[in-house]
Amino acid sequence: MQGSRFAFGPFVLDSGAGTLLRNDVPVAVGYRGLKLLAALVGRSGEILEKAELMDAAWPGTAVEEGNLTVQIALLRKLLGPASDGGEWIATVPRVGYRFTGAVEQLGGAKRKPLPLPGKRSIVVLPFVNVSNDPEQESFADGLTEDLITDLSRISGLFVIARNSAFAYKGKAVDVRDIAQDLGVRYLLEGSARRAAGRVRINAQLVDAVSGDHLWAERFDRSLEDIFAVQDEVTGKIVEALLGRLRAPPPRNRPKNLEAYDLCVRARKLMDDSPRTAREAHLMLTRAVSLDPDYAEAYRWLAMNHWMGWVHSGGPTETSRSVALELARKAVAIDPNDAGCRWVLAYLLAYERSFAEADAEFAKAIELDPNEADAWAALSDIAVLAGRVEEGLEHIRKAFRLNPFPASWYYLTLGQAQYAAGEYEAAVETLRRDETYRTSSRRFLAASLAQLGRLDEACAEAELFLVGNPHFTTRHWATTEPFRDAATLEHFVDGFRKAGLPE
Repeated sequence: MQGSRFAFGPFVLDSGAGTLLRNDVPVAVGYRGLKLLAALVGRSGEILEKAELMDAAWPGTAVEEGNLTVQIALLRKLLGPASDGGEWIATVPRVGYRFTGAVEQLGGAKRKPLPLPGKRSIVVLPFVNVSNDPEQESFADGLTEDLITDLSRISGLFVIARNSAFAYKGKAVDVRDIAQDLGVRYLLEGSARRAAGRVRINAQLVDAVSGDHLWAERFDRSLEDIFAVQDEVTGKIVEALLGRLRAPPPRNRPKNLEAYDLCVRARKLMDDSPRTAREAHLMLTRAVSLDPDYAEAYRWLAMNHWMGWVHSGGPTETSRSVALELARKAVAIDPNDAGCRWVLAYLLAYERSFAEADAEFAKAIELDPNEADAWAALSDIAVLAGRVEEGLEHIRKAFRLNPFPASWYYLTLGQAQYAAGEYEAAVETLRRDETYRTSSRRFLAASLAQLGRLDEACAEAELFLVGNPHFTTRHWATTEPFRDAATLEHFVDGFRKAGLPE
């Protein structure tokens, strides 16, 4: 978007695209923080009053001033010190804040494009809900996600992951810019409308290099035919890109559309907070009751239990046992679903069923080499097994498939960098996570401690313990799926130096 891109220090802020880059690497910054930063950077050197900033980040909403204070503090931590050692954002007592750094407006300048992979590459952009009913938004999102999954399973295609595709939802961005940001050549875009038992879908496949429309079609069918339409769209795209009409292996499809809607809505709530995760649990439980043979609902319900947010006390041995049972059920229903396979693999690793876990990871990658989350999860397990270089390779592959990932990717990368002794890189990575996830803080503290920055390390350790008052290194060491004693001792050494309890 013209006039919305600004450079300061190592950062490039694109408020139109909703992205912040540090040295061309995406930074995990929340929606409110991005809005505040855009307002401050856009008027660098000027004093912005608190009310004005709250209007920028929370338009039309009455919020407490403390919310602004928290967001500014998070931004300061995310950005780190300016080149002169001071802060990018200065406080003007009793008035507001001022951005102090030198800012260059980039206008039409572009981010350095990612190189194209060695196979046909595509992103499925979020389908637009063109109905008058905002409740149908989840239907359009579900259609998008299913097409991403279907195309990912086609050998010969490189498919961008959901999280990065949805970074462009609701944004008017030129397809060529999107293709360069994500390092792909082809884009699928479209719209969906569901009403009165019918579904109308418009889809078109665009070559971002030439600008040509390779394929376009409209589908007007009974709602009951929605999954047949998805299969048809997938087949047409494969034919256009690979020169052959080929469908992926059959997937387990829901028989109940209400269960499908509930699952789509629930998976959006999984990572937000314990409260929303409990809402997701209710939706997924209902979905399973409506459609007992719906594999994906079991998969997400398994993750919901494993995270421990279903119960107010956090993860328990019982909740993880239930999670493993649900994950096995998902794979039994649909053995061709890579998502179900890697979730089962991850849970098995934490149960120390390592041989079975390794086999399930291998099967997941075989079924869908484009499954970015599988590569990221496998990185975590590989690092704890002492295969550190392999773990680094896996998480880098995950980032390539998912250039704008969920924040847990940064945690996984930071952990791998720590294990490799790349402490400076680990600190840089872990401080990209704008919320400083609970787990991130302990690895950040360990990395700082290994660098001899003990004051910072102790501060991070103390903050970690605020949210985890019962943490002990010994208990953590017994719950994480370590297979390599030297790797375990390396982490324990960092925790000990940072002052975390034995």
